[in-house]
Amino acid sequence: METDIQLVACNLANEEYGVDIKYVQEIIRLLDITRVPHAPHFIEGVINLRGMVIPVLDLRTLFNKSPRSNTEATRIIIINAEEVLLGIIVDSVSEVITLPKSQIEPAPTVSNNQNSAYFTGVGKLILLNIEEILNAVTNYRNP
Repeated sequence: METDIQLVACNLANEEYGVDIKYVQEIIRLLDITRVPHAPHFIEGVINLRGMVIPVLDLRTLFNKSPRSNTEATRIIIINAEEVLLGIIVDSVSEVITLPKSQIEPAPTVSNNQNSAYFTGVGKLILLNIEEILNAVTNYRNP
């Protein structure tokens, strides 16, 4: 039985989030992003990473946060979930932390809040639900 979870801690709009390390393939500096016509509003575009074309999602847009200003600390976390690659832009990445599962509370359900599905729990930071974020990208239908 797993008692601890390792998370990549990142910052987004002055809030701390955690990504389960099992999904993190790598963390890279911000690259040139090519816009894609008719992509969902939260898709910034695509990058070419060593010959692989990877969609890049702007979490600020997905979570209805203020637009970001890119800095030297801005990073793209390359997520590998079920052989699907996805980049997520964060303001910064701070560290890898280990939390006991007992310190993670279920994410609160907030009525009428579409974003609550994107979180799996709350500990010292908000845990991102990578499966739901991936579903948002793969199941998006243009309105």
